[in-house]
Amino acid sequence: MVKEFKEFISRGNVMDMAVGVIIGGAFSAIVTALTEKIIMPLVNWVLALTGGAEGLESAYTILSKGYTDGKLDLEKCIYIDWGALIAAIFNFLIIALTIFVIIKAFNASKRKFHSIEGKALENAKEDIRREKKEIKEKAKATGRKFKELWKEHEEKKAKELAKKAEAEKSNAPKPADIELLEQIKAELEKLNKKK
Repeated sequence: MVKEFKEFISRGNVMDMAVGVIIGGAFSAIVTALTEKIIMPLVNWVLALTGGAEGLESAYTILSKGYTDGKLDLEKCIYIDWGALIAAIFNFLIIALTIFVIIKAFNASKRKFHSIEGKALENAKEDIRREKKEIKEKAKATGRKFKELWKEHEEKKAKELAKKAEAEKSNAPKPADIELLEQIKAELEKLNKKK
């Protein structure tokens, strides 16, 4: 059971989900702050301009009144808070719009990546078709077997790739610390020759 639990916890999906929950919580706090501190005050301001004295804060329906010292006390009342409902709707709409934009951007980049990958794969397949055609023609012309010529072609190609990789490796700039060590080594060799 412990082994299965370790496998479950160490799976990539669980880690991704944990990261998603943490980021989602942080994002939810941002959206709540945006709604409560920016959007709702603007909505209340617009409502106040149109005649609603207190805006959404006064958007409630009292079902049962409660009084303290002869004055209406909302803490003792039973009421429907329409303003809280409207704020929650704004939160939902902002989160839904943000997720929609993120998913749309992700899918667009994924499609572009697959398109580029597909073109590269198709080009590679076309190169192989062309090479096979050339080898078949050469086999017919020389009377040799296609498999032998193809094997020679593959070996030659592998050697060329190895040479190309070696050339790129030798042309790559050396890290600064290796270059510095080589300079120190050269200076030490000069000093040893003088002695």
